[in-house]
Amino acid sequence: MFILIIFLPLINFIILIFFGKLLGKYNIILNSIINISFNVILTLFALYNIGLKKNVFILNLGKWIVSQNFYINWGFLFDSLSIFMIFVVIIIYSLVYIYSIHYMYDDPHLIRFLSYLSLFTFFMLILITADNFIQLFLGWEGVGLCSYLLISFWYTRVQAIKSAIKAMIINRIGDFGLLIGILLLLSKTYNLEFSILYYMIPHLINEKIILFNYTFNFLNITCFFLFIGVMGKSAQIGLHTWLPDAMEGPTPVSALIHAATMVTAGVFLLIRCSFIFDHSPLILIFITFIGALTSLFSAIMGILQNDIKKIIAYSTCSQLGYMVFSCGLSNYSLAFFHLSNHAFFKALLFLSAGNIIHNLFNEQDIRKMGGLLKLFPLTYLSMILGSLALIGFPFLSGFYSKDIILEFTYSHFTIIGTFTYWFSILAAFFTAIYSTRLIYYVFITKTNAYKKNILNYHKTNKIIGFILSILSLFSIFFGYITHDLYIGLGNNFFNLSIYNTSKNIILIESEFLSFYIKNLPLIFSFFGITFSFFLYKYYSLFFTRNFLYNIKLYKLYNFINKKFYFDKIYNNFINYNILYFSYNITFKIIDKSFLENIGPNLYINFTNFFYFFLIKNNTKYNTYIIFFFFFFFFFFFFIFFFFSIFFILILIIYLFLF
Repeated sequence: MFILIIFLPLINFIILIFFGKLLGKYNIILNSIINISFNVILTLFALYNIGLKKNVFILNLGKWIVSQNFYINWGFLFDSLSIFMIFVVIIIYSLVYIYSIHYMYDDPHLIRFLSYLSLFTFFMLILITADNFIQLFLGWEGVGLCSYLLISFWYTRVQAIKSAIKAMIINRIGDFGLLIGILLLLSKTYNLEFSILYYMIPHLINEKIILFNYTFNFLNITCFFLFIGVMGKSAQIGLHTWLPDAMEGPTPVSALIHAATMVTAGVFLLIRCSFIFDHSPLILIFITFIGALTSLFSAIMGILQNDIKKIIAYSTCSQLGYMVFSCGLSNYSLAFFHLSNHAFFKALLFLSAGNIIHNLFNEQDIRKMGGLLKLFPLTYLSMILGSLALIGFPFLSGFYSKDIILEFTYSHFTIIGTFTYWFSILAAFFTAIYSTRLIYYVFITKTNAYKKNILNYHKTNKIIGFILSILSLFSIFFGYITHDLYIGLGNNFFNLSIYNTSKNIILIESEFLSFYIKNLPLIFSFFGITFSFFLYKYYSLFFTRNFLYNIKLYKLYNFINKKFYFDKIYNNFINYNILYFSYNITFKIIDKSFLENIGPNLYINFTNFFYFFLIKNNTKYNTYIIFFFFFFFFFFFFIFFFFSIFFILILIIYLFLF
């Protein structure tokens, strides 16, 4: 049963990619619906058997890599952490898949798109259920590959290809860091299984390692490289620039990437490796700092974006910052709780935005919308619920996880805890601003849309409306239902899936904070909503004129609108210099001038010279021809023999010395 949960998406992918055209669109859709329904039922059974009854299953399918005493199994770990993550992924995948059938129905490449969604989910499930780092890395690379395929799905669009390449390259930086971290663990432990590493890591606390002639604490440097991988996948500040540009893919892709697969993989890695990170306090401070910066600066970048999908994308970056700094403060269950809640209301926001974009003939600029409340009442309600859950409005899903994260952060009573608390409070304020701005520009203000778009808009499909309703229910009730299950004090729901120490007793402290501190996030959020609404309703023209005619304010506006010039800095100082060096030095001087002249060009010139020499001096005597034949035969044999002896001597010397 458990193996089927993982491999059903792969089976669906194989059927779609090999037999899609033979079976036809209708049969393919029917087969996919049956496959998904069966997967959801199996997931619910597994959730009861593992999550609620607190069982743990490790399935070993056999050896994968064997090298002397080191071996890697095809092993699948089903515990409380993985089964709840599977539940979130499968539910979001199922809803996005059904939504995609109607959203992309008229696309000629629908079958290819659906097959990519299934393969994407399969690799995410491999990542979640892996019981060792190598298998996790397989899933990690698989979701990176599928994200490239899906972002560049409309491959005739240049911007889509550029965005996909950008996502791939930036993620390669993170993947390289993760790979170094895995190899460092292998060098000391000679094992990469989580269950074995769990008991070995405490013995490596004082272990040292020498890198670049400097001595480092082994766990510190290992956790640092593992976190570089997290930064790339979960779009933390510095390696975040790929995520907003990934919006070039179809909207269902954005929902799947942001809610359940690609970007949540980094946070899941942090939670899965909590037993490693918690033994490195220095790196935990670094993780907290990066998460706090991401939550604030991503929220600020979102307030002046005009693409509806990019605004929601920056909100994802900001919320991922909350999850990351929660892990940095050693409360991984809170991070996982917010990850689960965030998945549902973020999928709701993206699919609602996709419904608007699709029905307005692919218009994404919120300045060219407005007055859509009467045309899309259900979508308006969905966007309101999703935005309020994102802001942390009381008694919606986002409120339960976001509020407790902020209370827990303040309860640390440390410099880093206080710093993170105020950064996250400001992030909540800016989140309220851009969420209200989005709702106002799309639904409330006077319309700026093209007349033909308004007159010829498509009504919301009933299936899409049903999916938005399901996600709305999750956004309202999921946090309330699972609150005590995830983070109740004294709760042992996750058992050893998540590493818990005595530091988590701070949860008691958070219950006795002052009324002012407990409600400060709510006050800032309400103030952000009110400020944003009145600003754009009554003072929008005044605000615009001041920014246009005041050079300092205009520069500030441009600075935020251009996303703090991260892309410009990378392009001017890194990409341009690499391209300049690659073309003018390595290509023109080394490749073309040096290597080609001592390699193929030298051979061609020598052959031509010898050819013309023979023609010029040809006496047509057989002895003359035989002489040249044997001369060059022994000449080349001598060269081959000489180099063979030379390399053999070098090898013998190396083996003798080392």
